[in-house]
Amino acid sequence: MLSVNEAATTFERLLPYVLTPERRALLNTIRFAEGTWAQGEDLGYRIMFGGGLMPSLERHPDRVVSTGRYASAAAGAYQFMPFTWALASRSLQLQGFGPEVQDQAALFLIQRRGALHLADRGVFTPDLAARLAPEWASFPTLAGHSYYGQPVKRYAALKAFYESNLQELRALLSPAPPVAQLPACEPADSLRCRLERMDQLGPRRVAQGS
Repeated sequence: MLSVNEAATTFERLLPYVLTPERRALLNTIRFAEGTWAQGEDLGYRIMFGGGLMPSLERHPDRVVSTGRYASAAAGAYQFMPFTWALASRSLQLQGFGPEVQDQAALFLIQRRGALHLADRGVFTPDLAARLAPEWASFPTLAGHSYYGQPVKRYAALKAFYESNLQELRALLSPAPPVAQLPACEPADSLRCRLERMDQLGPRRVAQGS
């Protein structure tokens, strides 16, 4: 049986990247750009190129799909190509193709492009988008074009989505504001205090005689 420390070490090895609001907002922005946002639902992790859904998340489907001008085997929330997924999953020793491991693989690719430290600043800059353009064709270069000559999202649209999503994620972590407490009425047996306590109890029904 693993000790607590051994279990924690194993978990960190399997999921090495911490998911902060800033990193999650960038991951969600990639999904928005790649057409797999799906309103934030896990359904987006099953989307293949062309919009079809893979039957399971046991492994990358590694299947080429043709849609008119384009053909691709990209799959998942971050539209991993088979060779890219193989690199990330081997490097991180990932198992399966579920949402958690897809998130980890995407963060691995972001770090590999030298952009993770930019993501951690919580600001979606043109430089951040351009560094990820070679990884995700829907991200614009500094010139505003796709690195691969494919359809691309406008920088302004990505920035707006990122900022809105980051605000929502940070709000989820913010503690609720304390409820203001009214000072206790003194003296407690005074007529005023007794009337205030009756008001707090609300209206009461008047008993009807039989």
